Amino acid sequence: MYPIKRNRRLRSNEAIRSLVRETIISPNDFLVPLFIVEGNGIKEEIASMPNYYRFSLDLLETEVKELWKLGLKSVLLFVKVPDNLKDNKGTEALNPDGLMQRAIKTVKNICPEMLVMTDVALDPYSSFGHDGIIENGKIVNDDTVEVLAEMSLSHAEAGANFVAPSDMMDGRILAIRETLEDEGYTDTGIMSYSAKYASAFYCPFRDVLDSAPAAIKDIPKDKKTYQMDYANRFEAIRETEMDIDEGADIVMIKPGLCYLDIVREIKNEVDVPVAVYQVSGEYAMLKAAAEKGWLDHDAVMMEQIIAIKRAGADVIASYFAKDVVKLIS
Repeated sequence: MYPIKRNRRLRSNEAIRSLVRETIISPNDFLVPLFIVEGNGIKEEIASMPNYYRFSLDLLETEVKELWKLGLKSVLLFVKVPDNLKDNKGTEALNPDGLMQRAIKTVKNICPEMLVMTDVALDPYSSFGHDGIIENGKIVNDDTVEVLAEMSLSHAEAGANFVAPSDMMDGRILAIRETLEDEGYTDTGIMSYSAKYASAFYCPFRDVLDSAPAAIKDIPKDKKTYQMDYANRFEAIRETEMDIDEGADIVMIKPGLCYLDIVREIKNEVDVPVAVYQVSGEYAMLKAAAEKGWLDHDAVMMEQIIAIKRAGADVIASYFAKDVVKLIS
C-alpha cells in the first residue's frame, strides 16, 4: 500500500518550498556591528576578518548610508581606543567627547532614524584588556558596575537608543537601569549580553579593538572569572532571567552556532526579544574556508543565518549582514 502522506510533495520544486518555508530572513533581522577608530580617511580592512573594516568618523557616513539603503536599520558601535587613553579604571569611557560619544552623534547626524546600540564594557578602555577594574590581581565587580552605569548614561546623553553591556558583571543591568531612570532616560533601552560564554571564537574581534587580556604577571590571563563556562546550560537561563528582572529589554546569547541549544532554551523560557551574536571567529572560519575553495561561501552563510533564526533569534548581530541582504534581495 502506498503512503497516503508523502512529505516530498512539499519539496518538489522551489515554488512550493518557498511557499511553506518556516523560517524567513529579512533585513529587519539584523544588527550590524561597526568598528570605529580615530583619524581621518581610514577604511582599514581587518586582516583576520576579510571584507570587514574599521572606519574613521569621516568615512562612516558612506557606510551608514549604504546600510540604510539596504534596509539595515540598526547598528552596534565599538571603538578602538588609543593606548595612551587607556587605564585600569576606563576613565576615557566617560569622556563626553570620547570616540564612542562622537560616533553616536555622527551616526545620528547622518541618519537620525538609524537605531544605535553601543557596547558597554571596559576592555577597549582598559590598559589590562579586561572588562572590569583590577585590584590585587582580581576583577572587582561592584566598582566596575559603577563605571558601567556612568558609561551607559554618557552614551544615552550622546543619543544612543540602546546600551549593550557585554561585561558579565553581576548586578550591572539594575545599576544601569536605575541610573538611566534617575537621569530621565526612561526610553533608553538595554540589550544585555546575558549568556556570554568564555569562548575561543572571539580572537579576531580582540585583534580589531586591541582588547585581549594583557600577558602580565598576577593579572588574569583570560576572562573565565566573569564570562560563562561553555560547559554550562542551566546557568545561562538563570543569568538571563536575572537580567530581565533587573530591567533588560533584550537579552543576548554569544557566540552563535555552538550555542543554538542555549538560544532555544532561553527562547522557550523568556518573553522578551532574544538576540544572538554570530561572532568574529565564526565569520573568519567561513571566510578562510571559502578562500581555500573548501566551502560554498554564500550557501553556508545562509544556512548558518537560517539556523540561528530557526533556533529562536529575534535579532542577529552578524558581520555577514550586508552580504546576506544583498544575496536575498
